[in-house]
Amino acid sequence: MAPDITAKKGREPVVSLTAYHAHTAAIADKYCDFLLVGDSLGMVMHGYETTVPVPLELMVMHGRAVVRGSKRALVVIDMPFGTYEESPAMAFRNAARVMKETDCGAVKLEGGRRMAETIRFLVERGIPVMAHIGLTPQSINVIGGFKAQGRTQTDWDRIEEDARLVTEAGAFAIVLEAMSEPLAARITAKVAIPTIGIGASPACDGQILVMEDMLGLSSRVPKFVKEFGRVGAVIDGAIASYAAEVRARTFPAPEHTYTFSAGDAAMPAQTASKKPKTGST
Repeated sequence: MAPDITAKKGREPVVSLTAYHAHTAAIADKYCDFLLVGDSLGMVMHGYETTVPVPLELMVMHGRAVVRGSKRALVVIDMPFGTYEESPAMAFRNAARVMKETDCGAVKLEGGRRMAETIRFLVERGIPVMAHIGLTPQSINVIGGFKAQGRTQTDWDRIEEDARLVTEAGAFAIVLEAMSEPLAARITAKVAIPTIGIGASPACDGQILVMEDMLGLSSRVPKFVKEFGRVGAVIDGAIASYAAEVRARTFPAPEHTYTFSAGDAAMPAQTASKKPKTGST
């Protein structure tokens, strides 16, 4: 539950990854404290250029899958662009739908001071909220691209104030994205809730990465990503081998083929006169 994540502040690092499907959720669930169904799924799974076009229905569908695949980790679902910014009431209506239809444990909203009132409104009505400040991908059209934040001290007061306000509003944790290490360290020391870094240095209370990035499945990754595996290369090799064996007629081999037992020897003759069914494979 969300309070369990908050309780890790100052005790142990929080481990997290994104997850979009039941089978990867089942694997990550064994190691992660929470799984984020990020709206990054729009780019990773569906080929969008940004997260902005992702609809609520897509988040609900993938959220259901991740909840079905997980057993112990908290599942947090991103609220997509356009589903919470208009008013706290709108945010509550859509967040309540997400929680009811997926059985997730929390939602995540992007934005600092502008979202503080909404975070308070949701938390007071029983919806745990994870905040997200620094680089906020849903605002890419305003900030002018995927740019690191807090690279100069002139920005620090504004970003620190964002962190303070979302904490006071009741967020149980804050994602700090693409942020300079000194600023991330200052925020982590000042707020009473865990900071979860993604490109925000080891100074944070925990870390999150997009699973496909850290597995080597993405063709391009940000500077802050470490590839802990080369799964993309493994998949490529496996599919290449499959295609070669099919074309060479070495697959399926005898060990992959069903045969009739002695008691079924008469079956082909008995069914040969029947008109074959069509329309299925």
